[in-house]
Amino acid sequence: MLEKLERLVDEIGALHSRSILLVGPPGSGKTRLLRLFGESRGVAPLNVGAVLGRRLVALSSRQRPIQAAAALRELIAQHAPGDLLLLDNLELLFDETLKLNPLDLLRRQAQARRVVAVWPGDLHPVGGHSRLTYAHINHPEYEDFAVDGVVLLPLDT
Repeated sequence: MLEKLERLVDEIGALHSRSILLVGPPGSGKTRLLRLFGESRGVAPLNVGAVLGRRLVALSSRQRPIQAAAALRELIAQHAPGDLLLLDNLELLFDETLKLNPLDLLRRQAQARRVVAVWPGDLHPVGGHSRLTYAHINHPEYEDFAVDGVVLLPLDT
């Protein structure tokens, strides 16, 4: 699987939106694969939940939704100044109080660099197409996304 990810990352370099999402159930090896890939390329994954969480906790609850996207962009610029960004633990981006569109944030980053991210949700076939989801349909943080503009690398347990 590592060889497949390496090949995909090299191939997406010429595309307009250069993002790969590692998708699979818990325990399928998404984080492990991301770390192995990072080691092979000399790039450390950014733990979005931990790093962004530390930044946002210093802000008032009213300021968090206003500053969240800008804070993430700043953290990414500091962490990954090159052409490759590895992201893990994205769950904080789905916090409904932050009013973010996590997939859109990833797509925007992928315009400037190649992005490989661990998707914390599921991939569902719907009428011949696939949809990315986060959380269960009755959960307050439930999100449903079209997969346009991203490359998916499904992992099974």
